[in-house]
Amino acid sequence: MPTLYIITGPAGVGKSTISKKIAESSPKSALIEGDEIYHQVIGGYNQAWKKGNHLSTFLKICLTTIQIYLEDGFDVIFNYVIAPETFELIQTRFSKYPIKFAVLMTDEKTLLKRDQQRPKDSQMKERCITLLNHFKKLNFDPKAIINTTNLPPDEIVNLIKKD
Repeated sequence: MPTLYIITGPAGVGKSTISKKIAESSPKSALIEGDEIYHQVIGGYNQAWKKGNHLSTFLKICLTTIQIYLEDGFDVIFNYVIAPETFELIQTRFSKYPIKFAVLMTDEKTLLKRDQQRPKDSQMKERCITLLNHFKKLNFDPKAIINTTNLPPDEIVNLIKKD
């Protein structure tokens, strides 16, 4: 049975890096980068954290895409900045599939350093810290939280994939 991996955390924490490694470790997988889907909107685009965003449309597209891949036997790796309520919605919708959920976290210094290593047009700067502080207040299951500060990517992948 295919597995659904949901990887979240603040911007710059390593979601894309870890998600790609998980996808590469599976013989049949689909990687859904939430940012890429969110940025498909051109006319009427609004940042996700601002009023008038298109998160509702975005989520419909993501859920439908996840469903198609799972039904066709693909492991699905979905990464995006999500709230506990969104995780619960995804968990309910795909309850017949195994779900691996990880909230990646790190310290402020490491987060800013990682953000600076991104291309200039992808850097979030202080928004990373805002998101980090927001994530610290969210009510995620502590067992899902992985502090990535001093862990190599392969070790993080192993923690996520373990049963």
